[in-house]
Amino acid sequence: MHLNQYLAETASAAQATRPQSLYALAHGIFTVWQRRQTVFTCGNGGSANNANHLAQDLAKATIVPNAPRLNCVSLCANVGALTAWANDEGYEHCFSEQLLGQGRQGDFLIALSGSGNSPNVLNAVHAAHELEMRTWGITGFDGGKLTGIAHRCVRVPCGDMGQVEAVHGVLFHWLVDYLRQAFDDARHARLSILEAWVPQ
Repeated sequence: MHLNQYLAETASAAQATRPQSLYALAHGIFTVWQRRQTVFTCGNGGSANNANHLAQDLAKATIVPNAPRLNCVSLCANVGALTAWANDEGYEHCFSEQLLGQGRQGDFLIALSGSGNSPNVLNAVHAAHELEMRTWGITGFDGGKLTGIAHRCVRVPCGDMGQVEAVHGVLFHWLVDYLRQAFDDARHARLSILEAWVPQ
């Protein structure tokens, strides 16, 4: 495939992603920030890297002066915990067991799986529900099983894993920029950028 064709297909997949789901995700994270609760992320392979990157950017790149910071934890980042649970209980439990120890009612899980069918990601969602957390799936392809169990999903309608993961990264950078503006608006008690869109 020529580069221009690849870029065009990737851009098309990004533009075909429902903006309503992205704005709703932003509203959900904003609520977590208001309540001083925690956002958790998880994923495998390229999605693990995206989960780490998202947690880092949500924690650092949304900081505004004289405002509370958003607390974010990637369940992929602690190699010791990840491998201990995988070795002792099975890889399918490497995220859920961490979450059961760290998560609290009202926290927020963003679960990444391009296929939507990764067992350890699905188990993390089930664990989050046990804790009465809000869950979001970030998927591609047809969304897989994740779309049936997470409270809400953002799905990139594309059948190429590399393009799906690339679009996830782009959308996450938009999300971080959008939330930083929302946090700054809230700090100054001015009309929020969030008011431009009503959750559906």
